[in-house]
Amino acid sequence: MPPLAGKSAVITGAARRLGAAIARALHGAGANVLLHYRASADAALELARELEALRPRSAAAVQADLLATAELGELVTRTLDAFGRLDILVNNASSFYPTPIGEVTETAWDDLIGTNLKAPLFLAQAAAPHLTAARGLILNLVDIHGLRPLRRYPVYSVAKAGLVLLTRSLARELAPHVRVNAIAPGPVLWPEGPETQLDAQLKEKILERTLLQRPGSAQDIARTALFFACDAPFITGQVLCVDGGRSVNW
Repeated sequence: MPPLAGKSAVITGAARRLGAAIARALHGAGANVLLHYRASADAALELARELEALRPRSAAAVQADLLATAELGELVTRTLDAFGRLDILVNNASSFYPTPIGEVTETAWDDLIGTNLKAPLFLAQAAAPHLTAARGLILNLVDIHGLRPLRRYPVYSVAKAGLVLLTRSLARELAPHVRVNAIAPGPVLWPEGPETQLDAQLKEKILERTLLQRPGSAQDIARTALFFACDAPFITGQVLCVDGGRSVNW
């Protein structure tokens, strides 16, 4: 039997990039998956069709705005309606863009703190009774820059630092029935979008400071998520850096 057969997971920001890789990994291990998306409807629905073709009635895509706190419980409800239980919550969705001091706005603060910290807290709160019943797992995607701040990104860094501490706080609050851990990616996928794209010289500089001298991949993060879901029953409250040694060689 696959290790996650009969179990169900909800993954935020699951349409693309790391979220999609994690969804495929959990699904491949037997889990049913609820794929949350905000704006990437085509990608989310295509991924749901891909997974459904592999195993019918095992995937669903649901749109939600994570900044609408009152609606977050609907993701939990939709998971229960689709699959009857909830075993794994993956808080992956994230806003990421620079906010240099002197240019920080309240809108940017609300967005970055909301998606990276507030939504994971309220989703965890909504999911907690069901995860407790299932002796489940919360997995937060943080960032090595939640441990060491990224220049020109103070609000994002603060939000991810908060998510690191939230991981440890929830591990205490929800023990002994729910494990809560985090993955802190390093140079795995380069940022997208005009505000966050890196030039070739900066990418080279980052890799020079990475002990393994190369970028990682989405699959590196997906395999780590699978480890926490399947092979780490005695690990909780931990943050695992998957960064090729970047955080060691700062």
